[in-house]
Amino acid sequence: MSQSKRQQERQWTVRKQSQNPPHGKVKSFEELAEDITPQTKK
Repeated sequence: MSQSKRQQERQWTVRKQSQNPPHGKVKSFEELAEDITPQTKK
């Protein structure tokens, strides 16, 4: 028997949400601003 469409979609979303991106955590705008400000003060 084949799986129902809803069950297939649920399994697909679980797989997508459990993936870890290879580039790591995306920084927030505030974190990026903190990284830039010490460089510009030099």
